[in-house]
Amino acid sequence: MKKLHFFWFLLLQVYVTVSFGQQNEFPFEDASLSIDFRVDDLVSRLTLEEKVSQMMNKSPEIKRLHIPEYEWWNECLHGVARAGKATVFPQAIGLAATFDTDLIYRSASVISDEARAKHHEALKNNDFGRYKGLTYWTPNINIFRDPRWGRGQETYGEDPYLTARMGVNFVKGMQGDDTKYLKLVATPKHFAVHSGPEPERHFFDATTTKRDLYDTYLPAFEACIVEGKAYSVMAAYNRYMGKPCCASHQLLDDILRKDWGFKGYVVSDCNAIRDIHDYHNYVDSKEEAAAVAVKAGCDLNCGSRYKYLINAVTVGDITEDEINISVKRLFKARFKLGMFDPEELVPYASIPTSVVSSDKHRKLALETARKSIVLLKNENETLPLKKDLKSIAVIGPNANNLDVLLGNYNGFPSQYFTPLEGIKNKISKSTKLFYESGCELISNESSLTLIPSKHLSFKNKVGLQANYFNNTDLSGKPIQTRLEETINSNWNSEPVKGLNEDNFSIQYTGNIQVNTSGEYTFALRSDNGYKLIIDGKVLIDNWNKPTRKRLKEKIFLEKGKKHQVTVEYYHNKNSAILELMWMAPGKTSFEKAIELAEKSEVIVFIGGISPKVEGEQMPVNSTGFDGGDKTNIELPNVQKELLKALHATGKPVILVLLNGSALAINWEDENLPAIVEAWYPGELGGTAIADVLFGDYNPSGRLPITFYKSIKDLPPFVNYSMKGRTYRYFKGKPLYPFGYGLSYSQFKYKNLKLSDQKIKAEESTSISVDITNIGKFQGDEVVQLYIKDLESNEVRPLKSLRGIKRVSLNPEETIQVNFTIKPEDLSFYDFKKNKQVVEPGLYQIGIGKSSEDFIYINLEVIN
Repeated sequence: MKKLHFFWFLLLQVYVTVSFGQQNEFPFEDASLSIDFRVDDLVSRLTLEEKVSQMMNKSPEIKRLHIPEYEWWNECLHGVARAGKATVFPQAIGLAATFDTDLIYRSASVISDEARAKHHEALKNNDFGRYKGLTYWTPNINIFRDPRWGRGQETYGEDPYLTARMGVNFVKGMQGDDTKYLKLVATPKHFAVHSGPEPERHFFDATTTKRDLYDTYLPAFEACIVEGKAYSVMAAYNRYMGKPCCASHQLLDDILRKDWGFKGYVVSDCNAIRDIHDYHNYVDSKEEAAAVAVKAGCDLNCGSRYKYLINAVTVGDITEDEINISVKRLFKARFKLGMFDPEELVPYASIPTSVVSSDKHRKLALETARKSIVLLKNENETLPLKKDLKSIAVIGPNANNLDVLLGNYNGFPSQYFTPLEGIKNKISKSTKLFYESGCELISNESSLTLIPSKHLSFKNKVGLQANYFNNTDLSGKPIQTRLEETINSNWNSEPVKGLNEDNFSIQYTGNIQVNTSGEYTFALRSDNGYKLIIDGKVLIDNWNKPTRKRLKEKIFLEKGKKHQVTVEYYHNKNSAILELMWMAPGKTSFEKAIELAEKSEVIVFIGGISPKVEGEQMPVNSTGFDGGDKTNIELPNVQKELLKALHATGKPVILVLLNGSALAINWEDENLPAIVEAWYPGELGGTAIADVLFGDYNPSGRLPITFYKSIKDLPPFVNYSMKGRTYRYFKGKPLYPFGYGLSYSQFKYKNLKLSDQKIKAEESTSISVDITNIGKFQGDEVVQLYIKDLESNEVRPLKSLRGIKRVSLNPEETIQVNFTIKPEDLSFYDFKKNKQVVEPGLYQIGIGKSSEDFIYINLEVIN
């Protein structure tokens, strides 16, 4: 027997020598072999310790086997995120508002091009850091069931069908269409039944009926896996029905793998494996926590708790063979991405870095931003505005704010346009434009503004001198020195040649002169470290342990005197953002805004909220807005006060909202003539908003969520029952319904026809409707198909979206729109039969403009 083993060993050596020559030392390095064979060969060569090391997001190099290190954690929710320059599309909720599945596919294809280009450039620089890989933890396809959830902005809204269509197309655009290689790995998240409250996510137990699970929470995941072929799934923090999602055999084994045929790998949300023991108290040890997760099917730990798997094997909580299953799934993904093959064999490896933030990509970002904007009200055709107005006042805390363009989980654009800049670029040269923020976003404090360049000087020239260094400590010789008029992240729109975008520092020097003696408030804001020094005094020091909050300090400045100013800044993570702002003594910004409004022909108020006050995990404060979930869904009080004062001037006030969730704008809807919802619209959001305001683009976005009149209309936030939530189960009167959105044109629906009004359960039928543009503008109409089961024995939705078609019509043009109604559009999950079924009976089939504005016809299903 030993001789036979030796014979096969020699034969293998001959095979390796002949087939691999000097390049391939191991069979798994041979790209001509099957991936499954290569995976088996590689994993067979690993020790237990090495296997476990590859099951955490930061997987180390294994030199002896030529396995490079790899960081699994990467983000691209609406553009490659946290990796420097990238094209920034509208936030996910804005993508959903386009109701345009092809556009989402094209956007995801652009994002994956940029991700591939960045990855291969990083490899050339021997950079294996976070956010430089090919496995992306997106899209977020959780159902946005409650407007209080801070992370709802990351989703495609409240409807399972719309979320599924957007999710599938985003996944396909990310992963590419090559028959052998994946472009990227997409990771739909967070599986499953996850949508806040954020502060409780590490120990919360979401409980639902099976009906809600299968009718609402699972369909988008199933579509992304079965149809979209997503190769990864992220398991959620919370428990579902008593069991941590990362250790749930029901979710990860029975539903995901057995029912849906999922072949990829599962990753935990970050530190969710820790939660199994530390917060859910589901098991008695860290070893058990790691073991139960792997056994349930969670292959990759974002975090470090899988290090306990080594001891878990020793104490018998898990076997090495069970660990092998997960390790093979992980390496199969890396092989499918081409990580162990020559670049010339991988079709996506040749995408050049020139595509990043290219004109072509930015053009698509603009198209997407335009299509995402929803016109909520337009009384007496207030919009579009004339470009040759005599004067216009642009007021509001979001008018000139970068944050509200970017949303969260974002990249950083090479150039961006705020709403203020978009309006400036749109109006005629003769139009006077007045700008004042008027108030802070949520605070009653007087507003801070960028320091006007006329107050800054260096050697009698306007602005400050900026010295750039390719390090984070201002050391050595500057790579470039130039004059800059303001400090407002301008190195992104005016690139510095030779600048290392990931690690750099800047020193600004010059003078400040003021026209009024008094106490001035200065503020700096950045995601990294900074200092402000005036007349030799360190006024603000945020260098060594930087906070991401804006820091403020006061100092007395004397009229006519040149006060020396120095600003120092370094960047080595997050977004490259730096703003130097001040508040001068005298009239408040609120008072100035009213003065400007009174001498203007029209007022555009740009408000809403911000990703700084709605987002991930932070607790709320007394305002209801503090960076996480919300307890208040109205506009912040300070904005409402300013809007009422502006309205009292008698001038028309147009409200532009930038936000990631529904707002209860009841007073605004009753009193203001025009309201525009722009979400967090991406790098060219300001241009898109101006295009809509001045008629260069006819708005066509639709609401992917219900806008409620009051928080009192909602069940408790912690309640995961769908009863009383979303347009599918809410019986009240919304402020604006799901699917709603106006146009500068009007569209008439008529001649609704079914090809068959009586069908069998296994049959399909088609429905058609004629749509005519009866307005004066060319425009897009988003045609929506809704279905209601009129005679079900089960609890069914009040209505459900089951089709979307976006059509473009010229004035007086008529087009026929057709939908096919398939059995799955009428079906629900039968728990006794363990499959989708169609009940005999009557169904209402509606086609129209929104979930509350459609014409309908009945369809009968017979045995």
